[in-house]
Amino acid sequence: MVATGVALAQTGAPSTDAAQARALEKLARERNCMTCHATDRTLLAPSYREIARRYAGKAGAVDEISRSIADGSRGKWGNLPMPASPQVAPDEATRLANWILGMAH
Repeated sequence: MVATGVALAQTGAPSTDAAQARALEKLARERNCMTCHATDRTLLAPSYREIARRYAGKAGAVDEISRSIADGSRGKWGNLPMPASPQVAPDEATRLANWILGMAH
């Protein structure tokens, strides 16, 4: 497994491809996700590892995280709402959700 997170294919199969993990981290930066989130520490919002641990093994986790990325959320992590991310395409939200979930380990 890659120390920075394991990218997951849409099939849910783990990929140890470090280049893919770097590409997804770059996508998160380009889409402004990392303005509020970091991989391993809380900024304005929970770390990706914390999110991954909360959703690890939960049925429908990819869809739930993808929806939160696209539509935003309120009350899941305290009082600070997560704004919607219209700049993130649906397939990107799914890829980012899989990448985040791969950080549970």
